[in-house]
Amino acid sequence: MLITFEGIEGCGKSTQAKLLHEFLAAHGYDAVLTREPGWGRLGELIRTLILEEREVELDPVSELCLFCADRAQHVKDFISPCLKDGKIVICDRYFDSTVVYQGYGRRLDMRFVNKAAKASTLGTVPELTFLLNLPVRKGLSRLRGRGDITKMDEEPLEFHELIRQGYMVVARREPERIIKINADRSVEDIHGDIKSIVLSRLS
Repeated sequence: MLITFEGIEGCGKSTQAKLLHEFLAAHGYDAVLTREPGWGRLGELIRTLILEEREVELDPVSELCLFCADRAQHVKDFISPCLKDGKIVICDRYFDSTVVYQGYGRRLDMRFVNKAAKASTLGTVPELTFLLNLPVRKGLSRLRGRGDITKMDEEPLEFHELIRQGYMVVARREPERIIKINADRSVEDIHGDIKSIVLSRLS
């Protein structure tokens, strides 16, 4: 089973992905935690280039291609083998991020972005996606408190608003797969909702 976490910057998805992994592992499930971009050597290089190298100004198409290259390799070398072994794979961001960030945020042609993002999954689609929904200003406020700011975090407010709106559109299209979670609550309350949904799906 592939479970993905999505949302704007600062929504808490990485924290919730980690908590779900710890919960499932503690209860005897064979679960692994991964992220995009950033798995493996290629992923680390791509993550650094996209999110940290401030002297490199990427064209939106170049950015799209790098994210898709990272995902295709990630699926081939890690996600697919884990799924074939019967593991539960929990991924912090997946193809929905590409659709939203490069399609709605960068305003690239949506048909082109959708095709590229879907192709990069090599046919591996999540059974369950949690969309952590949080007002943009709250998410950005959390980032300032975190201190570890990436290039994507530094985009203007309007960009982040487009991202949130894009996620809402994507969620409306696939309500069975994408579960919206109110992220403007305590970490414990959010985790409680997520683990209940996951356990019901697993049973």
